[in-house]
Amino acid sequence: MRIKSFGVIAAALWAVSAAAQVAFNPPDWVEAKTAAPPSFTTDQLIPIEMPHYVTVEVGIAPSTVSVGTDGVVRYVVVMRNTSGSTTAAYEGIRCTTDEVKTYARTNSAGNWVAIAAPQWRSVTDNLPSKHAFAIARQGGCNTHLSSSLDETLKALRQNQKVVR
Repeated sequence: MRIKSFGVIAAALWAVSAAAQVAFNPPDWVEAKTAAPPSFTTDQLIPIEMPHYVTVEVGIAPSTVSVGTDGVVRYVVVMRNTSGSTTAAYEGIRCTTDEVKTYARTNSAGNWVAIAAPQWRSVTDNLPSKHAFAIARQGGCNTHLSSSLDETLKALRQNQKVVR
């Protein structure tokens, strides 16, 4: 009898969990039209703390951060490797679903090159750097809810921590 009760409780919990996940991903969500990648400078980057095994320095250009009407936090992330070369990407994080999309990257000349068919993927799916995950957890997605631009920038500046 106890096993049957446990099975019923487990099934009920699974159903509630499944219903809760649907609430975070409404089927009628539409991404807003994304503007061209913004220009940026590297002189006042907001540093993003990365795990100890990542040798690339990561920062967000604060003038590029925006919170869209679709709830997507868009930004330019700048990455500098140990040899000093710098690259950047124009990305967006959909905080309610923990997904990231890369819209464009800079080439070796520093010019933007659009991604042909950008796709949403999990913030943990950009291994090994995990920079989107770090950005989301260090203020880009303040408690998984997109907030105002001022709140997002404040959180990014104040909420820097080690992400493992």
